[in-house]
Amino acid sequence: MTAGAAQAAQVTRGQLAAARRVVVKVGSSSLTSLAGGLDPARLDALVDALAARRAAGSQVVLVSSGAIAAGLAPLRLTRRPRDLATQQAAAAVGQLLLAQAYGASFARHGRAIGQVLLTADDMIRRAHYRNAQRTLERLLGLDVLPVVNENDTVATDEIRVGDNDRLAALVAHLIGADALVLLSDVDGLHDGDPHRPGSRLVREVESPADLASVQVARPGQGGLGRGGMATKIMAAAMASASGIPVLLAAAADVADALDTAVDGPKVGTAFRASGRRLSARRFWLLHAADVRGALDLDAGAVAAVIDRRRSLLAAGIHGISGDFVAGDVVDLRGPHGVVVARGVVGFDAAELPALIGRRTRDLAPELRREVVHADDLVPL
Repeated sequence: MTAGAAQAAQVTRGQLAAARRVVVKVGSSSLTSLAGGLDPARLDALVDALAARRAAGSQVVLVSSGAIAAGLAPLRLTRRPRDLATQQAAAAVGQLLLAQAYGASFARHGRAIGQVLLTADDMIRRAHYRNAQRTLERLLGLDVLPVVNENDTVATDEIRVGDNDRLAALVAHLIGADALVLLSDVDGLHDGDPHRPGSRLVREVESPADLASVQVARPGQGGLGRGGMATKIMAAAMASASGIPVLLAAAADVADALDTAVDGPKVGTAFRASGRRLSARRFWLLHAADVRGALDLDAGAVAAVIDRRRSLLAAGIHGISGDFVAGDVVDLRGPHGVVVARGVVGFDAAELPALIGRRTRDLAPELRREVVHADDLVPL
């Protein structure tokens, strides 16, 4: 590592240690076992570290998997079910057990917790997104530690956030977190399979280029969770590109991962905050919104939207796809079909065919408005 890279790494580690608002995500495999459901020792160790970080002055939000896995043993299931109905039944049983276990464990430190169950609608619908934001802010203001999970009892394969790594990155931006900590059953990001000899731990990720040689393993075969290293890298990239430093570490090293001492142990893989923090609206458009269709732009419109940050007008559109209404989110595609931006459309899909390709002055007065306003548009 060069002197410059070492200095940058030190800055990232310092930001992680000094963060005043931290989102911590823990996976099913770090809390549970197939044989016995929740592992009290693992859960207490996690809670002890979170309580210590809170006592040091940081606000903490926990994004916790484990509801389905916790429900397996009480239902006498030997592995994670494949059918949706049984998954939801296991989540209904396990979510209660998980909340009770967290409540009892945090009570040892005199800490109150609040359970926040989110669905994809809470992330992809703007009004719901703002409601979730207000709820989490109020809990933190009341000195309550929020425990967030996707609501697996009602989520379906068609309407789910997808994994709690991505959910944690969304929550981190939602509350304006200063750091995101992703806890795993491995000690960080490796350049190969971490279970094979010769695999090297990647200590620092300064930019996406550092990931070029990384071989990502598939999710584990234990069947407890649905995430894997690929989802953690995607979540880390999402957060770091939006100005939030990320630490990927082993759950067994959680005490060191959450140590606030700048000269503390350097565990896991640190991802430098490589981008600037987006507004909540632009982040929602980029990472959380449900895309309902697409508009095909000519080269001039792409230049206006991307280079000059102008609004999209009907004259620059030559094709549409999807069934959307005004207020939905659509992708904007360049001449070669590549998505270049995303935004909130101002017209229904049924209205646009009569408008596209026409100059604003040639339209009826009531139609002389932007198809996508610059304030509701984010380049990709």
